[in-house]
Amino acid sequence: MKAQLINLENKVVGEVDLLDDIFAQPIRKDILHEMVNWQLAKRRQGTQSTKTRSEVTGSTKKPWKQKGTGNARQGSMKGPHMVGGGVAHAPAPRSYEYKLNKKFRIKGLKTALSLKASEGNLKIVDTTVIDGQVKTKDIASKLKKLGVNKALIVRGDSRQDGFVLAVSNIKFVDVIPQNGLNVYDILRHDTLVVTNHALNELQNRLK
Repeated sequence: MKAQLINLENKVVGEVDLLDDIFAQPIRKDILHEMVNWQLAKRRQGTQSTKTRSEVTGSTKKPWKQKGTGNARQGSMKGPHMVGGGVAHAPAPRSYEYKLNKKFRIKGLKTALSLKASEGNLKIVDTTVIDGQVKTKDIASKLKKLGVNKALIVRGDSRQDGFVLAVSNIKFVDVIPQNGLNVYDILRHDTLVVTNHALNELQNRLK
């Protein structure tokens, strides 16, 4: 599978090979759905907590004698039926994380990449000419030429600090290293922009 390699001026400067096993997978919405649920479950704080009757501050003394007061018999003021008492079946801190096997996670990432490729929302960009400090407004204008608005830019492991810093200040544009690429971030952006360095590293990692 061939794809155009473009520069930041939106000019074609060559071609790159995209592995069919990574960028031409059948689109399985059920896999994407499960991957997003898994990622969001891992992000949940799980810090909810309410006191039960054993945790509420107060005396455990019987509030009044059993008979002769005209009141219903009570053994504690900390029961869930009493004002100021503990909560029955109270929520407690917990982890919402669950396991997905590695094979399934890789399948999900390949499916998300294939979805962007099939939609025409995958751009392979040559950033080798970028060196040193670059200005945010310059990068923003170049991304506009690419027709990129809400985009996720995937960079290689070799850091391009000037480029990364400039892009990170642009609204609706996020930068992520290729080894941190994930299904949720791919799906929540309109366009996936992959640098030529990141493409080679990504394909070597997933093939």
